[in-house]
Amino acid sequence: MKLATLRLDGQQCVGIVSDQGIAVLPLSTGIDAGALIAAGLSPEQWRNLAAEATPVPATAEVSYLPPVINPRKILCVGLNYADHTKESPYEQPDYPTLFLRVPTSLVGHGGAIVRPQASDSLDFEGELAVIIGKGGRHIARESALSHVFGYSIFNDGSVREYQFKSPQWTVGKNFDATGGFGPILVTADELPAGAAGLRLETRLNGQMVQSANTSDMLHDVPSLISIISEAITLEPGDVIVAGTPSGIGWARSPRLLMRHGDLCEVSIEGIGTLSNPIVDESTR
Repeated sequence: MKLATLRLDGQQCVGIVSDQGIAVLPLSTGIDAGALIAAGLSPEQWRNLAAEATPVPATAEVSYLPPVINPRKILCVGLNYADHTKESPYEQPDYPTLFLRVPTSLVGHGGAIVRPQASDSLDFEGELAVIIGKGGRHIARESALSHVFGYSIFNDGSVREYQFKSPQWTVGKNFDATGGFGPILVTADELPAGAAGLRLETRLNGQMVQSANTSDMLHDVPSLISIISEAITLEPGDVIVAGTPSGIGWARSPRLLMRHGDLCEVSIEGIGTLSNPIVDESTR
């Protein structure tokens, strides 16, 4: 199943996306996909909702919101591809480099990623996003994938100047409207286990700037869930952003940073393409 959180004729709702178009799930008005995940619906209940979905007419005004608009936790993983670590100023750690994002940093597919007034160092990072369906603590690696509801795409827009102002990265990773998320959430049953073996590509104005495979991650999805849950209770609707491969603009010479009027696209095989225009904060 492919789910999207939408604004349909001004009203927020959850829809199923298919080759036939979009159909709105019953009882989803005013909520996001995260609320349905948190409700803990059984497979039969999901099937019943899908059977009663109402097709969206072609004349409707539709825009995409982040699949989970207000996750309780957005847990991001740095330095999870060896080639990216090599282009960074860091040594490869044995343990995942974890940091948090906040919901106000999120923007949906088609929405503008905002280059802040404070800095012109806005960079792209295409990543796999993992959406937790069943919470828990001390989750064994062997059972970790049973806790995954589905997968999406993330552009971890990073204001590098602020990321490197201190040893921790919080500010540079949390400017408002810098984290592209979407367009859809694909349930785990429609993808390979752990979303492994999927091509991940980032394009800036049509130019390929990142190309990798999700199997290149140093810490795979079950490992990340197990390691994170040693310390932090995972909850339904939580998002794990699993790291970016090499090719970031900050590591290039000359640097390739996102500017007003640019278009950044992140594609993951089997999920789709997340597309966001870039605008300056002063023109928003």
